[in-house]
Amino acid sequence: MSAKAISEQTGKEFLYKYICTTAAVQNRFRFASITAETDWERLTHDHPWLLTERLVVKPDQLIKRRGKLGLVGVDLDLQGVQDWLKPHLMKETTVGKAKGILKNFLIEPFVAHSQEEEFYVCIFATREGDYVLFHHEGGVDIGNVDAKAQRLLVGVDEKLGVDAVVKQLLVHVPDGKKGVLASFIVGLFNLYEDLYFTYLEINPLVVTQGGVYVLDMAAKLDATADFICKPKWGDVEFPPPFGREAYPEEAYIADLDAKSGASLKLTILNPRGRIWTMVAGGGASVVYSDTICDLGGVDELANYGEYSGAPSEQQTYDYAKTILSLMTREKHPDGKVLIIGGSIANFTNVAATFKGIVRAIKDYQGPLKEHEVSIFVRRGGPNYQEGLRVMGEVGKTTGIPLHVFGTETHMTAIVGMALGHRPIPNQPPVAAHTANFLLNSSSNAATPATTRTASFSEHKLANDITPAKKAKPGVPPVRPLFKMCSVKGALNRYGTEPQSTADRSRVKATTLFSSHTKAIVWGMQTRAVQGMMDFDYVCSREEPSVAAMVYPFIGDHKQKFYWGHKEILLPVYKNMADAMRKHPEVDVLISFASLRSAYDSTMETMQYPQIHTIAIIAEGIPEALTRRLIKTADEKGVTIIGPATVGGIKPGCFKIGNTGGMLDNILASKLYRPGSVAYVSRSGGMSNELNNIVSRTTDGVYEGVAIGGDRYPGSTFMDHVLRYQDTPGVKMIVVLGEIGGTEEYKICRGVQEGRITKPVVCWCIGTCATLFSSEVQFGHAGACAHQASETAVAKNQALRDAGVFVPNSFDELGDIIRTVYDDLVASGNIIPAQEVPPPTVPMDYSWARELGLIRKPASFMTSICDERGQELIYAGMPITEVFKEEMGLGGVLGLLWFQRRLPRYACQFIEMCLMVTADHGPAVSGAHNTIVCARAGKDLVSSLTSGLLTIGDRFGGALDAAAKQFSKAFDSGLLPMEFVNKMKKDGKLIMGIGHRVKSINNPDMRVQILKDFVKQHFPATQLLDYALDVEKITTSKKPNLILNVDGFIGVAFVDLLRTCGGFTRDEADEFVEIGALNGIFVLGRSMGFIGHYLDQKRLKQGLYRHPWDDISYVLPEHMSM
Repeated sequence: MSAKAISEQTGKEFLYKYICTTAAVQNRFRFASITAETDWERLTHDHPWLLTERLVVKPDQLIKRRGKLGLVGVDLDLQGVQDWLKPHLMKETTVGKAKGILKNFLIEPFVAHSQEEEFYVCIFATREGDYVLFHHEGGVDIGNVDAKAQRLLVGVDEKLGVDAVVKQLLVHVPDGKKGVLASFIVGLFNLYEDLYFTYLEINPLVVTQGGVYVLDMAAKLDATADFICKPKWGDVEFPPPFGREAYPEEAYIADLDAKSGASLKLTILNPRGRIWTMVAGGGASVVYSDTICDLGGVDELANYGEYSGAPSEQQTYDYAKTILSLMTREKHPDGKVLIIGGSIANFTNVAATFKGIVRAIKDYQGPLKEHEVSIFVRRGGPNYQEGLRVMGEVGKTTGIPLHVFGTETHMTAIVGMALGHRPIPNQPPVAAHTANFLLNSSSNAATPATTRTASFSEHKLANDITPAKKAKPGVPPVRPLFKMCSVKGALNRYGTEPQSTADRSRVKATTLFSSHTKAIVWGMQTRAVQGMMDFDYVCSREEPSVAAMVYPFIGDHKQKFYWGHKEILLPVYKNMADAMRKHPEVDVLISFASLRSAYDSTMETMQYPQIHTIAIIAEGIPEALTRRLIKTADEKGVTIIGPATVGGIKPGCFKIGNTGGMLDNILASKLYRPGSVAYVSRSGGMSNELNNIVSRTTDGVYEGVAIGGDRYPGSTFMDHVLRYQDTPGVKMIVVLGEIGGTEEYKICRGVQEGRITKPVVCWCIGTCATLFSSEVQFGHAGACAHQASETAVAKNQALRDAGVFVPNSFDELGDIIRTVYDDLVASGNIIPAQEVPPPTVPMDYSWARELGLIRKPASFMTSICDERGQELIYAGMPITEVFKEEMGLGGVLGLLWFQRRLPRYACQFIEMCLMVTADHGPAVSGAHNTIVCARAGKDLVSSLTSGLLTIGDRFGGALDAAAKQFSKAFDSGLLPMEFVNKMKKDGKLIMGIGHRVKSINNPDMRVQILKDFVKQHFPATQLLDYALDVEKITTSKKPNLILNVDGFIGVAFVDLLRTCGGFTRDEADEFVEIGALNGIFVLGRSMGFIGHYLDQKRLKQGLYRHPWDDISYVLPEHMSM
């Protein structure tokens, strides 16, 4: 959602802090917030004016017309305020349909004034600019301000001046106040623009001799501008509408959404309801809510929400477990239902997201069965067959009633099944698997003729039309399909009166895409580009539709793609200018730029006259920036599709990015060749659902565009409907409208005035909104009605009255499309042609493997770590659990080296070993080498490596050797004396015995510390005891032949592996054999080597040269002839 309401307190804080005006704004920051927890003594200490002034108190919870509702206490002292709050604070009240608890109140100084000193001012955003409304009579009795107020439109990128305000808004204001008001209104407008407000209303605005007073204020911000306005906004709060509680689960999902590139939304409507939804897609989520309400479930609908934009398995799991946790808190006498629905995804891997849901269902299987939850699933899109299979399996294994359906089932059919309005089929029809479409079943892989790209059906001329047959029951009467009329005086293609050439420097193209269209893709979206090329190939295009890519973060290079069976290289440019110069044939830009960079990159693109169509995929571009893009595009004759869209598709010709989904859906929906039906939708996911519906009920899609879910899409419904009207190949038009805005009324006017003569089928989603007690912001930013005419119910009725074919519900959309199409066929307007098969396209290896169609031996195997999911996993243990359990470095080492969760004492011992081996001064060979390298100017890694390369049997590498020697002797039954004698006889040193400095009289405290710990915590120390007996023998011969730290760690580690209970004897011996113990010394000593490197750099030591006097030069004597 973009436009979000803020509290009155927040709005006034912004106004007082940032407004720039010569008008004297009074009572700046003089307000106090009251809740049930307020400490009145502290409050009066922080705001001493509360004790001395007359006061006003009112709720601050987004409640309109508080004065009319008796919710404002006026001209009170502090005690009077407290008395007034007693019957109001924490009490339930009803405002319209909404019931809620009054929790937050605002106290401000009372301003004594007369009615003549009250004014009304409001600024709000529209597509063409920002309107400033002003009325010289403000206050609670202002009435219909839209009809009364003076209004001034400030166009996009235009400035508001004092003269314009005085001349057009202040016509009824006394001359003495015009200057003050004009300055304030200009300052207010500049504030509105700078802080990205979308709505700002002050009523009343009081102007007295003392200055300007802002009494009551309501405001909305464009929340998507947070990345621009964060320094001024700070951590702004967006409270829920009155009547709806703010649940912690909603905040949790909002936080997940903010941290994710995907879209995750949750609104809790009725936590005790029995109908819960988990729907993929902003448009689809509205359709499911509509259908539930249509079937009488509005009072039992528990939530509204959606997940989309390819969330990861972990994100989907977190979302699903939140829903399941909420719905299993209270039992319902009739049990509960969970509807896991969605349209046909364009690019989301359905199987991956379903795995997250399956994990959550398994975790909650007990509560789900206890609460008698039935689950109904319907989904389509990439890899949906595997997703449905996994979902079906979890139903069988858990015993939860779980019914699974794919694209063969109408999207909302599962709602009727869940609510008992239609039977549940025992064996639902199975849709063809991805492999059935992509793998060639015949030996002939030749590409069919390119004539398929013309048109699938044969169309008669308009003067050959025969009367349409009688409409079927429930369908509006058929009007003349191709009414011949003059367009003079009718709407132009922008839904308004025709503009002069001065209004537009370039006329926008009627045909956006053809079989020769070439595009540049902004962004390194290789999957989307490959999808476009595969689409081009099955459409029998002669060349790929993508000419180049632009990606400013990497230098110019070539990127490899597949064109059918062969590989091709596509140029990638660092800047747009090079791409445009080298590819003059390109006229389309597909922008995958982020919401932060999409504006700048699009404005840059529109500098090139060759571009006539731009698709902006990014969601969350601030509305003010989008309106500037629209203005520039209109001036330059560029058609913008988006923002917040998946794009569009013209079967047989061109598709934008991920539109249409994977190839299986392209083929199943017959998008490789044109049909006779053109559609326009807001939702990207629903556009793919329309592809499915149209392909099942007609001869297919001619063209389809998803204009995007923002309030101000770059192009409108009417733009595309009029294009379709002027396109001979289009015989009928389908529009999927939406709650919010008034664009659909332009279609009504177009039909009534004869500009649109082709049959139009239209349905506006969001009919459920009028049934909710409080305002619900749906998934799309523009899906919110701000007045009655913007509701889906009102728009559907207006369209019906205008003669548009409008079903009774989305469930009936396919039926009415079929009826209108059949009428066109019966009238001879459309003659269906014979189907021609498309060429096969080889399946990518990665996707074939994802589908389980092939297998290949892996090049590497690993069993210690998995980074592929949302959370890093060490030997099966999530990283969050590692920290939760406070396992420490020793515990992590146990997981990664030994694949075990070691006992606490073992982890402590490992950490102690690392500590005592960390360093042993600069004189030892490893540290010496590190120092020499560091002083030679080498980097840290090179210096560290130099030191590590000295580790071996003679230095530091005795842990493994000592462990092996002592273990072999002990396991062979040799007595300590026999072991010593045998090693002497064999002429071998006993590894781990001996020290250059330490002796029996000067013990190594490192060994003593470890010995004390091991003796206290290890279950048994047989090998250590054996080594200590050996030490007694060796030190009797020479005092420095002690068990050194390497030897001690080696033998103690063998005791640890053998006795901690986590390893078999063979496993313990294997770890010694493969060198795990030397790893302890290497890891520990690396810390010291790095310390020596940093020390030398910090001391700025120069190049080391060994002194001559420390070198004994021994050369052969000169031998004379």
